[in-house]
Amino acid sequence: MNLGSIATFGVFVLAAVLEVAGDAVIRSGMRGAGLALVLVGFLMLGFYGVVVNLLQVDFSRLLGTYIGVFAVVSVLVGRFYFREDVSPSTWAGLGVVLAGSLIIHFGGRG
Repeated sequence: MNLGSIATFGVFVLAAVLEVAGDAVIRSGMRGAGLALVLVGFLMLGFYGVVVNLLQVDFSRLLGTYIGVFAVVSVLVGRFYFREDVSPSTWAGLGVVLAGSLIIHFGGRG
């Protein structure tokens, strides 16, 4: 893995953390923690949009690859932050999503 690939992966992880955390903060705000958290989550989602678009990659390939990182972060946040039981079918589906993301990322261009 070269430095460019590591930086790209880092941007994907940062974007996924911002998106998932923004959603989680909004969820907490809507479930009683208050409007201020909803607004903070809204800002986090806006920053996610900026961060993910820092990469100079074709849009469909960018988001097709990103969705795999997002899916992993989402399932892990659900499991460890919200203490949800993750079903075997969710883990299997995550594997399918990751396979698709790898095909999009490493596949040739049309």
